Amino acid sequence: MTARVYVSMKPTVLDPQGKTICSALNGMGHRQIAAVRQGKYFEIGIAEGASRETAAQMLEEVARDVLSNPVIEDYRVEILD
Repeated sequence: MTARVYVSMKPTVLDPQGKTICSALNGMGHRQIAAVRQGKYFEIGIAEGASRETAAQMLEEVARDVLSNPVIEDYRVEILD
């Protein structure tokens, strides 16, 4: 089983790296890009035999407590077959 965890800044938090990326893209001629928000992506392999329910609970805990800062970031967990 494989899981994906997406972590991004909360909409109310300033994203200076995203603004820098946006400025660079605009400078390269991509004027149609108005905003960029950067984030993190994790692909996690789950051991054979783990139930989907157990994996979902564990991944929720890992995403909340380890992979993200809940004060300034949101996260989303996807479990693939």
